[in-house]
Amino acid sequence: MTPTKLYCDFFGHNYEITKKVTKHVKEYTCKCCKKQLTTDSNGRLIELTPKYQDINSALERVYNNRIMRLKQKSLHSSIC
Repeated sequence: MTPTKLYCDFFGHNYEITKKVTKHVKEYTCKCCKKQLTTDSNGRLIELTPKYQDINSALERVYNNRIMRLKQKSLHSSIC
């Protein structure tokens, strides 16, 4: 057992936000053992598997496109 894993088993993980996918969905990584988590559709933390990485990438793309569309619409309406 590695010392970092032992530390996390004893004291718990020390997660930090590593990526903000949307306002509500984020990805977290433990500073010690590098374990990765994300939030699911119910707001619970779950392990970041390749499936959830793909879901988060698609969600981020849709979210960013929507934000850009709303900004353009707002900009256009303020000009007219």
